[in-house]
Amino acid sequence: MAKRDYYEVLGVNRDASDDEIKKAYRRLAMKHHPDRNPDNPKAEDHFKEAKEAYEVLSDAKKRPAYDQFGHAGVDPSMGGGQGGAGMGGFGDAFSDIFGDIFGGGRAGGGRSNVYRGADLRYNLEISLEEAARGTETRIRIPTMAECEDCHGSGAKKGTSPSTCPTCGGHGQVRMQQGFFSIQQTCPKCHGTGRYVADPCASCHGAGRVKQHKTLSVKIPSGIDEGDRIRLSGEGEPGVNGGPPGDLYVQIHIKVHAVFQRDHDDLHCEMPLSFTVAALGGEIEIPTLDGVAKLKVPPETQTGKAFRLRGKGIKGVRSIGHGDLLCHVVVETPVKLTDRQKELLREFEDESQKNATRHNPRAQSWMDRVKDFFAG
Repeated sequence: MAKRDYYEVLGVNRDASDDEIKKAYRRLAMKHHPDRNPDNPKAEDHFKEAKEAYEVLSDAKKRPAYDQFGHAGVDPSMGGGQGGAGMGGFGDAFSDIFGDIFGGGRAGGGRSNVYRGADLRYNLEISLEEAARGTETRIRIPTMAECEDCHGSGAKKGTSPSTCPTCGGHGQVRMQQGFFSIQQTCPKCHGTGRYVADPCASCHGAGRVKQHKTLSVKIPSGIDEGDRIRLSGEGEPGVNGGPPGDLYVQIHIKVHAVFQRDHDDLHCEMPLSFTVAALGGEIEIPTLDGVAKLKVPPETQTGKAFRLRGKGIKGVRSIGHGDLLCHVVVETPVKLTDRQKELLREFEDESQKNATRHNPRAQSWMDRVKDFFAG
């Protein structure tokens, strides 16, 4: 199984600060710690994965190596690749054994060290309106580009890389353990077969330098929280000429001042004055398409929901629009004048003359309370 990108594991962007990386790790460690998840066998795996990612990205030396070479830059035992490395090493051992016995073997002394770059993730925050209607935006991401001073060789201007003295240019070193002969990636050249004795001052021998690039992202209408947009070939560069990975733009929707989204439906809280709730009336309701008028019937109570058909969002994979549900909250008047208080007291006196008729819910509740204490 391919190892996940360390930035994706922690849920941070590639230009995240040390503090952001530390906070992300602490949050995941608290969430997945085995002691807090005794009934979840996967929690320990998630915990170890987060710990491994943090140990690399929090290290001032390992993080640049990971940014330049991916997993190959920090884990030589993986052979510079992203998955299946353990099986590859096992296969090499048996291949070398039978090659030695039957006079075979493979030219070059090892497997290919060309690997696809890792997939990356970018967290993009958009508004609810942008999610509903779709939009196009530009993002700026860190990337590795060929060093202009050394033209990607990693060697100081006027010099060139030499054959790696440890592996003889094969990119692999052989370890003999009794009958077994096992090959693994050369720790000195990381499988490239080349050694830079006098590294370039600009890229420090890496052949690539960290830059930023701007990409255009088309966001389809109806996209929802957690959806991902794939930008092919915009991920981590490949190793030794391998193809690049992909960039996944993860969508996060900002909290809206009026609406809450539930799939294709929208919800909003609709405050009603005491008089409108009691007598009824017509009010204006905001929607994503403008203002809609809503008739409120008399005697409307708190908790009543009015449904406006088709005023929600048309999801990416939906046939039609969702609905807008307006939830009534009857507002108690505040900062009353003396005259208002006087009128309300008169109103209360009149209401109490026939409480069962005017306040049926309150009267029913009081009856249940009396039965409770009487029992």
